[in-house]
Amino acid sequence: MDAKNTATKKPKDETRMKGDTLLEAVEIPQGVNVAMDKRTLKVKGEKGEVARIMYDPKVRIEVKGEEVNFIAKPWSQKEKKKVGSMMAHFRNMIKGVQDGVTYKLKICSGHFPMNVAVSGKQLIVKNLLGEKIPRVLSFSENVKVKIEGEIIIIEGIDKELVAQTAASIETLTRRVGFDRRRFQDGIYIIDKNGKKAA
Repeated sequence: MDAKNTATKKPKDETRMKGDTLLEAVEIPQGVNVAMDKRTLKVKGEKGEVARIMYDPKVRIEVKGEEVNFIAKPWSQKEKKKVGSMMAHFRNMIKGVQDGVTYKLKICSGHFPMNVAVSGKQLIVKNLLGEKIPRVLSFSENVKVKIEGEIIIIEGIDKELVAQTAASIETLTRRVGFDRRRFQDGIYIIDKNGKKAA
C-alpha cells in the first residue's frame, strides 16, 4: 500500500476473539508497504526495506487492506505468546523503516590508551589493556558504524541487526579474569535507540 502522508505513526493493535480463533491486527501506517512472500514478511518505508522469516505452523499471517492479521486457530496461551512475539518483531520493522534505529557505545580507556577505528566493514580495537594483537570485528553491510570522539554510533533500519552489532562490539572488548570494578577499559552500550542502557 502506498500513501502520501509519511509522518511517523505508531501502529494500532486490535484483538479479536471468536470461538477457537484468536486474531490480532496491527494497523499499517501510511507510507509503509507490507507484503508476505511465503514465509517472509517484508516491510518497506522511507528509510528502506527489511525482511524477516516469520513462520509458525499454528499462526497464519495475512496482509489485508490497511492491517496485518496474526491468526491462531485453535489457540492457547502458548499460541497467544507466539503471536505477541511476532507482532513485536513486526512493530520493530515498521519503526525501523520509518525512523531508523541508532545505538551508541562509549569507549572507556583508563589504564591503557585504547585506539578504536573503523576500516571498511571492520571495527578495529588496538591496545586494549596493553594487548599487542588488535581485536577485529566484521559487521554487516546493512549497518553503518562511525566514531565521534569516544562515542561509537551504529545506525540501520533492522533493530535486531543494530542491537546485535552493538552487543558484539561490547563483547569484543571483554577480558576474562580482570576485575571490572578496577579495570573498566572496554566499550559499553550507553544508548539503545533513545533509551539509556542500564
